[in-house]
Amino acid sequence: MKTLVGVFGLIWKIYILIVFSVTALLFYPLITPFLNTEKNKLRAYKLFVAWSWLFRLLGFYFVRYHEKQALPNGAFLLVANHASYLDIFILPSMFPKSHFVFLGKSEILRYPLIKAYFKNFNIPVYRENKLKAARSVVQAVEVARKGWSVLVFPEGGISDVQRPHLDPFKMGAFQIAKSAKLPIVCLTFVNNFKLFSEPFDLLGPARPGISRVYRHQFIPLEVVENKSAAELSQLCYSLIRTTLLRHYPDMK
Repeated sequence: MKTLVGVFGLIWKIYILIVFSVTALLFYPLITPFLNTEKNKLRAYKLFVAWSWLFRLLGFYFVRYHEKQALPNGAFLLVANHASYLDIFILPSMFPKSHFVFLGKSEILRYPLIKAYFKNFNIPVYRENKLKAARSVVQAVEVARKGWSVLVFPEGGISDVQRPHLDPFKMGAFQIAKSAKLPIVCLTFVNNFKLFSEPFDLLGPARPGISRVYRHQFIPLEVVENKSAAELSQLCYSLIRTTLLRHYPDMK
């Protein structure tokens, strides 16, 4: 039975790869002209939202909020746990009116199609180079001051540890919040790792289904200003970890 489920997961991953590739190619000539000027990037974001909705429809991925608190007015820092590539694909459709840029590891640039979208719209983080990593934080602050929200997965990537799991948070995201004076919105993705596991885990779980999400009460600017980056990191980590433990009491 386990082997049969694994084979279905592999077939589903191939299908999702086809969906991603075909839809990305279809949207490429629509989005690309809007990536070269600051003025048109908001239009590009709207197209990313449309692409995210199409991806979800073709992938039969739906979102169910266990908790959906109000968003702050204006730009904010969005932080979430990260256990699946599915997180990235569905997020624009979850925030259609709160345009954001994504800070992601520079390894993403190895994939030509993703690189075309990512480099001109989002912010790559070169983790192996401290100077470049610091520049990424500065760039994110500048973008936030222009009214864009900033998405960061503070674990720094998808962990190799078996799910469910939450790696310690890195400080960069919370330094951005303090420098750009951003309130913080925390998301907890409960089960995306079951809907789409690591692509190179060929027989790992993958299937259509409902992504279960918590959008927590945002941390207001007054709290951000009065706490250190380390304290904010611990506050967000505890909130997301506590939520995951409700669903996975044996989580390490």
